[in-house]
Amino acid sequence: MQDFFEEQKLGNVLANMPLAARLAPKNIEDFAGQDDILAPGKLLRRLIEADKVRSAVFFGPPGVGKTALARFIAKSTKAHVSELNAAAAGVADLKKVLEEAKIRIENNFEQKRTLLILDEIHHFNKTQQDVLLPSVESGQIILIGITTENPYFYINNALLSRFSVFEFKPLSKEHLAKITKRAENIENFKIDEEARDFLITQANGDARRFLNALELALITTPYVGGPKQITFEIAKDCIQKRHLNYDKKGDDHYDIISAFIKSMRGSDPDAAVYWLARMLESGEDPRFIARRIFICAAEDVGLAEPTALVIAEAAFKSAEVLGMPEVRIPLAHAAIYVACAPKSNAAYLAIDEALNEVRNGPRRDVPVHLKSGGKNQGYKYAHDFPNHYVEQEYMPMPKKFYKPTLMGKEKLIKERQFNLRKKK
Repeated sequence: MQDFFEEQKLGNVLANMPLAARLAPKNIEDFAGQDDILAPGKLLRRLIEADKVRSAVFFGPPGVGKTALARFIAKSTKAHVSELNAAAAGVADLKKVLEEAKIRIENNFEQKRTLLILDEIHHFNKTQQDVLLPSVESGQIILIGITTENPYFYINNALLSRFSVFEFKPLSKEHLAKITKRAENIENFKIDEEARDFLITQANGDARRFLNALELALITTPYVGGPKQITFEIAKDCIQKRHLNYDKKGDDHYDIISAFIKSMRGSDPDAAVYWLARMLESGEDPRFIARRIFICAAEDVGLAEPTALVIAEAAFKSAEVLGMPEVRIPLAHAAIYVACAPKSNAAYLAIDEALNEVRNGPRRDVPVHLKSGGKNQGYKYAHDFPNHYVEQEYMPMPKKFYKPTLMGKEKLIKERQFNLRKKK
């Protein structure tokens, strides 16, 4: 009788668990994706199968299996397991785990190894990370750090050098379809192909988000006998807005703004306006975007199309006075114009070369005829001469900094400079 009630209690607990938790992998074949690190023969898989996992950091976007794999390792290892979240834990919590790990080794406990799973390790500051270093280095603990951030930016070099670093990638449509099949084997439902593909697309490679939406669809679909049927309309109601990975202080922020700038520089207006839309939809400050367009117009378009700088300035001013959704229009106007304009970085190269000359080259004094009041010292007023041009010394030890290209309006500049100086 007691066994019956225990089984019933366990059944109730499982039934109340989120679908994502119920689908937690029971064996390594259940994992979807991450073939680069989990396929047969790969290093991490061999370590897991041999129960020889060493300190490591798992990093990648949300919902791709980092925590699920760490917990799978925890269930399959013979080591004692502790789990902390760095967003909530402090130095005292760490020291308690480390002291217990030391006692296990000194007293030769059956589970004398300690595996510490540390979620969101990027939240730990340098001091907190330094506390971990001696125990990781001596092998008193095996540490699995989990993070959505680039560990090379957020984890101390000394600690990182003791880790194996494993990157987790976003899940593909095929990976999420595999998870759907597993869900169908656990829950009594069928999902239309169109509905499944919609949820997969909206999840953006995040299995947790996908399963949460799928579970919401299951909960809200009435049972009328036989498997529940999830239609496209039901699926659409369960995700109102597509999830976009975009942490303004994280890698996605820098990667997307980098793609935006490089698309404008590379003369691809479609890519530029797409990355612009990604940033706007994710809540990026329009003024931040406008500044990048302004810089690109000056650095990458330059004198090949001087109007680009004027349009970029207008977009910047618009961003200061307009909010969404109106500001999207002048920003798109400027981004597309800059992307389509002919390109020259000659002005950018010229000022950098001139600055280098000022810092490292010979000192040049202002010629006497160019000084204030230099008219009496032989200064020639250009407008008094044909073509408003006259040869005279403007800089001792002349050196060429500005080298116009043949792009756009800069071609005309190059031709005029050549014609003015061809006699010389």
